[in-house]
Amino acid sequence: MRFGAGRFVAGESLDEAVPVLRRLNTLGLATNTTLLGEGVSEEAEAHAVVDAYRAIFDRIAAEGLRTNIALKLTQLGLVLDEELAHANLLELVDHAATLGNFVRIDMEESAHVDATLRIFRRLREAGHDNVGTALQSYLYRTEADLEALLDLTPNLRFVKGAYLESPEIAYPKKDDVDAAYGRLVERSLVAGGFTAIATHDERLIEAAIAFAEREGLARDRFQFQMLYGIRSKLQVDLVRRGYDVLVATPYGPEWYRYLMRRLAERPANLLFFARSFVRR
Repeated sequence: MRFGAGRFVAGESLDEAVPVLRRLNTLGLATNTTLLGEGVSEEAEAHAVVDAYRAIFDRIAAEGLRTNIALKLTQLGLVLDEELAHANLLELVDHAATLGNFVRIDMEESAHVDATLRIFRRLREAGHDNVGTALQSYLYRTEADLEALLDLTPNLRFVKGAYLESPEIAYPKKDDVDAAYGRLVERSLVAGGFTAIATHDERLIEAAIAFAEREGLARDRFQFQMLYGIRSKLQVDLVRRGYDVLVATPYGPEWYRYLMRRLAERPANLLFFARSFVRR
């Protein structure tokens, strides 16, 4: 398992992650990093996470890395109090702004979607333009959520969704998830803002490229995003074709929980991770 995690996690410490981030940058790839962890249950621990992320932003600036941060609101205290999570995130967004950096709010289980979107809206309406969030195509509600956000000219990352959700609220079939993903990306691309297309599915990637070309959209309006250790050749190939690609590169001592949750949340993830060893 340690060998497997090493393929998908950039180490247990920031010192181990920095050379990985730098190497990806030298390949022409943008990166984000995440200090692994979520579901913080004590306020002091949430504040410690804020301090850690402030230090990460400072290190990114000192190293001159093309790297931003992606984080989960439950790591900032969302399960304790929405106001606590908002205040902690605001501190990080403000700190990132002083360094010319950006914060991506990851989307978590469906139970946290409303609070996540409320916090994102509050920050954007307060004038913070260096913050974005994510939307999951497997939730039935997401197309309506996207429409509700468009007045913010948002920076949105589109993912399929990795959490195990009830068929009452999420598409159970892959074809339906993929179809919803395509609709969301196309709607976001023509609506303005910035669209992060986070998928390893070449069909969806090529469909997005073809759509952007038909619509005459500039390439700086969107970015492809993938996970560290998965489809590395595809990432570099897209860069060579002139597209912006970001590699999500997490690190931290909680790598075991991260890897096991990715495998446990959806059975399809196990096959996906296994295939990556031969498709790298």
